Amino acid sequence: MAIVLQGMLAVLASLVAPARCAACDGEVRRGTAFCPVCAATLVRAENPEPGRVAAFVYGGAIAQTIRRFKFDDRPDLAPALLAGLHAQLPRLKGAGADLVVPVPLHPTRLIERGYNQAALLARPLARWLALPCATRALRRSVATERQTALSREERSANVDHVFVPGEVGRLNGRTVLLVDDVETTGATLAACGQALMRGGARAVRTAVVARTESVGP
Repeated sequence: MAIVLQGMLAVLASLVAPARCAACDGEVRRGTAFCPVCAATLVRAENPEPGRVAAFVYGGAIAQTIRRFKFDDRPDLAPALLAGLHAQLPRLKGAGADLVVPVPLHPTRLIERGYNQAALLARPLARWLALPCATRALRRSVATERQTALSREERSANVDHVFVPGEVGRLNGRTVLLVDDVETTGATLAACGQALMRGGARAVRTAVVARTESVGP
């Protein structure tokens, strides 16, 4: 299993530099995203719903890489995370989306972080799918607390009515592929999906790098 995953994560090898493990910074063979120890912790997610795709179960090296990607100023780790979604392209193509939209950050958080991690994932994914990427089609109107510190119930309340459509007419009749790094309780994706539908979207599909095991269909 680890060998299969290691090969899958080498799809974008030419973009991963220097030759360091994305999770632990240990030395790896060039063209490899994770060292053998970290690669052994990767678990592919089950995707029983065609319109709801995750590459991995959240944990181990993937969790560590996502934390570094978001909070340690490591946008260079995006290719290592994208490789898992690259393996899901057949399923994503079958979802019937015609527009890719990243989960947005509030402007104050965007200034603080310097980049929207979801947008760094959404743009290449849109190119692979030959679809437009609308980074302004959805806005976060309130600067909320970080979801990581909240319970399941608090997460849902924290993002209630936070997201609003950002571009008039851009969503009309579209099937949107909504992209984020992690699906933990599903609250953020659900709130975004509701806002996209209010903005005129016909349907919403989702794609994330990792999903926690506690999130069911």
